[in-house]
Amino acid sequence: MSDLKKIIEILSLSAQNQEWVKLILSNKRLKKSDLKSVAIKPVLIKNELQLNFIYKHDTNDITKNFPLKEAFDVIESLMLENFFQAVFFSTIADYNLLLRADNSSSLKKSKPTITETKEFVHNKIKERIIEPEGNIYLKELGITSQSGNVLPKKQKKYRQINKYIEVIDNVLKPIDFKGEFTVVDMGAGKGYLTFALYDYLKNIAKQNPNVIGVELRKELVTKCNIISDQAAFDQLNFIEGSIQSVKLPKIDVLIALHACDTATDDAIFRGIKSDAKAIICAPCCHKQIRKQIDPQDDLKLITQFGILKERQAELLTDALRALLLEANGYKTKVFEFISTEHTPKNVLIVGVKKKNFKQPNTHILEQIENIKKTHGIEFHYLEKLLQGDKKYFV
Repeated sequence: MSDLKKIIEILSLSAQNQEWVKLILSNKRLKKSDLKSVAIKPVLIKNELQLNFIYKHDTNDITKNFPLKEAFDVIESLMLENFFQAVFFSTIADYNLLLRADNSSSLKKSKPTITETKEFVHNKIKERIIEPEGNIYLKELGITSQSGNVLPKKQKKYRQINKYIEVIDNVLKPIDFKGEFTVVDMGAGKGYLTFALYDYLKNIAKQNPNVIGVELRKELVTKCNIISDQAAFDQLNFIEGSIQSVKLPKIDVLIALHACDTATDDAIFRGIKSDAKAIICAPCCHKQIRKQIDPQDDLKLITQFGILKERQAELLTDALRALLLEANGYKTKVFEFISTEHTPKNVLIVGVKKKNFKQPNTHILEQIENIKKTHGIEFHYLEKLLQGDKKYFV
């Protein structure tokens, strides 16, 4: 048996026994090839063990998943056509396969560099915070099939939902709601994330939330309420209305994901005025500040380019939102929400109430004024709302 066939058998057994850590194919046969190496690790997809290939090129990386049988054929082909060397790390031993141009080879075994792997468990948990099997709302929303399997075209959406729950849980976990509390999701849309949040808080975290999804489109409100009834989610309701004017009870947690332009500011404003314990927003579009940017110093050299002006507007808009939250007693973080593989809008602004100010913090307001002056900005929409300028209200 050739050394290449031996390593394929070792790989197969290692995958079955969940001993696989990683496999690196390198030392390319063709020096002109832009494929530098391939990194391979196990993943669980829809409860099926597959191998994840990351093809590392000079200018980009390409990721592909293959079922086991097909994956081993791909590995063998890559070794015969693209690479001379394969280094395999398992929890039992390390292996170094070297193929040579004269068709000779060597396979060396050594003690394991890593003696345990979390890959199999980690991927399973990551995929299944919200269980797809028997899940009424995921089925009715078109995420899963009748048998409870995530549909191929909805895999990204399913991962997005689970990542969302992971992020929100990290924000809410330290907060003591002392029993029943109200969560409002502004601009709930089709309700994917609203349903998942209620499911998680009520059925997994064992808390007592009243969740309200606010949506302008009547047909979506009707559909989501029907699904909520089918799922027996008694404390989840969808109501028709705008972020600015919808009538709501006291808000404990306000969420607004991808509310366009100043709609994000309307949502933050309602959260602050309701003294919400947490405000969570993923901004979308930044037109209001973009129209105003007019620096008079060397920054003008940057903002003369349209794409750079647009990005500067995004940074400024969200930075000022974060500072206005800070000025009103919120400990604020701005961080990546979901990678751009899932959505191009991946910034999350999170404010958790820490202090009760009778008046906004004047020092932070001065900092905001300095930023506005530097960039030639007259006002921020959220600033006008907080100042009570009535012409900005519905």
